[in-house]
Amino acid sequence: MNPYFDQNFFSFWVVFFKRLFTFDFFPLASDEVQMAVLALSALSSALIGTFLVLKRMTMVANSLSHTLLIGIAFVFWIYAGSGNVPFWALMVAALFMAFVTVGLIHFFINTLRLKEDAATGLVFTSLFAMGILFVTLLTRSGHVGVEAVTGNVDALTPQDLFPVFIIALVNTFVFSLFFRGFKLVAFDPLYAQFLGYRISLFDAVLLSLTALTLITSFRAIGVLMILAFLTAPILSGRLFIKRLAPLVLYSIFLGVFISLISVALARHLLTVYDLAVSTSGLTVLLLTIAFLLHVVAYYYKRKSKVLA
Repeated sequence: MNPYFDQNFFSFWVVFFKRLFTFDFFPLASDEVQMAVLALSALSSALIGTFLVLKRMTMVANSLSHTLLIGIAFVFWIYAGSGNVPFWALMVAALFMAFVTVGLIHFFINTLRLKEDAATGLVFTSLFAMGILFVTLLTRSGHVGVEAVTGNVDALTPQDLFPVFIIALVNTFVFSLFFRGFKLVAFDPLYAQFLGYRISLFDAVLLSLTALTLITSFRAIGVLMILAFLTAPILSGRLFIKRLAPLVLYSIFLGVFISLISVALARHLLTVYDLAVSTSGLTVLLLTIAFLLHVVAYYYKRKSKVLA
């Protein structure tokens, strides 16, 4: 029996904190699994997204989110008969498609002399179209469909916590250990090169972690909607925060906070209004609303300064 069944927004939090302070979390309820997976995805996305935004590589992340669909389709096709897709197979597919995508983009830039945005747009639209074809042709018995694109956080099980937890742990470890290097490469690549940092290596690590984060989040959020996690909290915080470390922390806080709120709000809408909304879609919508509120506050602050 789900303890959150038939709870509204406020009683949801009463039950949550009661279970939290009494250590009565096992086994995890479905709402708690959703909160944990979304929060861990938000943490990973904030760490990666901060440097993607600063390095102006969000279009590459957008490209990866589309092209990974090919890898997902092939993995589900290969393991269609077993009924169980290994975690490592998705990781390999994600890394392979990441390097194929980036390789094709650089090929078009260096060989055909295309601009970066044109090459990126060409690659991700072409590979995404191929991914859609593979999903429809190869995975009719592989149980992968629209949820790979839009996610289905409402169908998560406790087993889905493992991959997002591992990637969140890896991302936290890597960015904590090499924070100074990522910071220098993002803000002053020439000085970073002078100090001996290999920019191409840092970019490869960043894109690899991006691909792994995308592939572990596709079941909950979808490989397309995860882009909101990668950009919205960072763009919101960047309007007011100019230092990198506080920006990362605020982005993590905002993403995790909205992830938790969205689960409670989805439960409220189901209980009070009998509306079964997509929790992942609701999370992305709340992230967008939060960004718009930050924009309004930013312009109000600027206007107040001008009038003063």
